[in-house]
Amino acid sequence: MAFLLANLSPSLLVQAKSKEKLIRQSSLPKPTPSPPLLSSFPLTKLETPPLRRAQDNDLPSAQDKQKNDFYVNIGLAVRTLREDLPSIFSKDLNYDIYRDDITFVDPLNTFTGIENYKLISWALRFHSRILFREIALEVYRVWQPSENVILIRWNLKGVPRVPWETRGQFQGTSRYKLDRNGKIYEHKVDNLAFNFPQPLIPTASVLDFVVACPASPNPTFLWGPTEPYTSAWLEFYRAVRETLYSEGHLLMQEGLVRCT
Repeated sequence: MAFLLANLSPSLLVQAKSKEKLIRQSSLPKPTPSPPLLSSFPLTKLETPPLRRAQDNDLPSAQDKQKNDFYVNIGLAVRTLREDLPSIFSKDLNYDIYRDDITFVDPLNTFTGIENYKLISWALRFHSRILFREIALEVYRVWQPSENVILIRWNLKGVPRVPWETRGQFQGTSRYKLDRNGKIYEHKVDNLAFNFPQPLIPTASVLDFVVACPASPNPTFLWGPTEPYTSAWLEFYRAVRETLYSEGHLLMQEGLVRCT
């Protein structure tokens, strides 16, 4: 063997070594390629979508805002009236739902201005305590026949302090008109239905009956002139009206308000 290796040429030895190297390389497992590094990629700038400018039709218009305020104020007015009317003879009203130039209308009178309206509320509380032992207002129904009108059907009942009258009551309707902002500018009382008991006439002579008693055999509640045996309800109405007239005259002269 040594003799053979010594006699081989150098070229044959190189070829044998190269073949042996190729055999060893083919038997080795092939390396798996490593993932490319992130730094090998060029950095790109992130693009943000362009901002859309607000269009005119996206913003609420003045007309829409006024309409929303109208419905909000209507809801406030309905809730306030529901709460205020049953306690009108015990506490003051909430005047935020009324306009300063509000007009109050009943079958015989018309008063304008928030100060007169406050005076009516004060006079109702003051004279009701003088003329009645018990008095209360019940709200039967609240509804809207149209968008700018609130109707309330109520019943007023009480027990007068005078001994010849018993419990009486009458019903009516309050019609509230609202402006474009939802504020009340008119309060009208109408559709009155009276249900008063006949007053007990004190003992008197026949001559007294002929001279003093009215012609009607069944005296009832009237808006007319003073009667000899008047109703406490009529006196109540007249007391409130006279308070308004007298205080209104003083307000015009002095510019003062006496309603707390």
